[in-house]
Amino acid sequence: MSALLARIEGHARQQPDAVALADGQATLSYRELVEEIRRLAGLLAAQRVGLLLDNGMAWACLDLALRRAGAVCVPMPGFFSPGQQAHLLHDAGLELIVTDAPERAAELLGDWTANRIEAAGRPVWLFRPAVSSAGKHRALPPGTAKVTYTSGTTGSPKGVCLSGEDIEAVAASLAEAVAASPDDRALSLLPLSTLLENIGGLYAPLWVGGRAQLPALAECGMAGSSGLDPLRLFAALLRFAPTTVILVPQLLKALVEVAAVGQPVPSSLRFAAVGGAPVSAGLLARARSLAIPAYQGYGLSEAASVVCLNLPGAEREGSVGRPLPGLHVSVTAEGEVMVGGRVCLGYLGGAPAGVEAWATGDLGYLDADGFLHLTGRRKTAYATAFGRNVAPEWVESELTGQAGIAQAAVFGDGRPFNVAVLVPRSAPEAMAAAVAAVNRRLPDYARIGRWLVADAPFTVGNGLVNGAGALVRSAVAAQYQKRIDQLFEKEEMHDAV
Repeated sequence: MSALLARIEGHARQQPDAVALADGQATLSYRELVEEIRRLAGLLAAQRVGLLLDNGMAWACLDLALRRAGAVCVPMPGFFSPGQQAHLLHDAGLELIVTDAPERAAELLGDWTANRIEAAGRPVWLFRPAVSSAGKHRALPPGTAKVTYTSGTTGSPKGVCLSGEDIEAVAASLAEAVAASPDDRALSLLPLSTLLENIGGLYAPLWVGGRAQLPALAECGMAGSSGLDPLRLFAALLRFAPTTVILVPQLLKALVEVAAVGQPVPSSLRFAAVGGAPVSAGLLARARSLAIPAYQGYGLSEAASVVCLNLPGAEREGSVGRPLPGLHVSVTAEGEVMVGGRVCLGYLGGAPAGVEAWATGDLGYLDADGFLHLTGRRKTAYATAFGRNVAPEWVESELTGQAGIAQAAVFGDGRPFNVAVLVPRSAPEAMAAAVAAVNRRLPDYARIGRWLVADAPFTVGNGLVNGAGALVRSAVAAQYQKRIDQLFEKEEMHDAV
């Protein structure tokens, strides 16, 4: 049996009536959770199973039941496009899909047959192919328990194959690092189909006998991968009174802006991990001033999620923290970050990883106290016409740390200055002041020389960000290339046309 399931059963013996899962309408005790995991494991007769569900207790119970059944779990992010879902379906060789959205699944699957069951008191549907595909799909690396698909920058995301032992080791080290206890109440604000939320929002609290609170994403103000109602998000925090949450920078920014106008932050919140994209030191400082205990971290799917994390009493401004127990981080002579200790088994359809340390593609350095500082990506860093190297992610995080700027994309490869495409939260006049404030903090080679206002927010729907919220830089450049080129030729600071 897996270590996580063994711990859940131990909690069921020691505190059978303690709440393990909650969704705002119902709860499951640890005793009931163990019973539901056992029941569902007997119903999921397949080797490769896709989960296409909203956040909720059903998702959690099915995920854990697959672990008990020895099946390979393949989360299917709801924010993937139909083309990406179709790619995932065939790439992973799924033999069964469990969903709470049968109409959507039917459009994707065609002639698959379905039957209805209940999971955690909610109806779900099991879709199976009319003709078995067993034996026709590509082999998985031995020991694969979960395949998590990276959002990618194209229609063909990669499946990262992970062992159950490595995933559970991350959950255990994360729980240890944040001093998790049975009194903790985690609140999931990100999709459980993302590995970070799956481990940090579900496995880590269950590891210590705490409570995982899993409301539907819409109840937390989330729509798709980039739609957000900040007031509903704040209302969910007040309703569930969590002790821990996981945030991406845009969620943190939304909470900061609501808190700044007088909404009280729940006093229960003791730790908010922030990751998924670069976050400016200014935004973190502003969050702390408003009683939001935000701590920046860093991770990647190929290392089973969290790698480094700042912690209360062990933090360094501008860094993403020290490595979690069981991991070691090094930096090559070229500045690339390498992660060892827990490395994925490989990509689905590719050769086994067979490496002791994973080349992350991130650039950075370790300071004298072992804190990791990220400076950009190998593939996105560029040199200006004056030969100065610029990591656009760094400049973008400074820009989006300003209240008037929602999103930013920075370009300047081979040019005499940098240009930014900005998505505003306020009038262009206020944005001009925000850009000026950032420029005062940046060295001259990294400053924004010209900027333009985007036609619309960067979303998954228009292809300008991926499902994790990261820029699809090539798509932004292509869409705004003409206006960017014009800015290099004109004298005005910005073009809001």
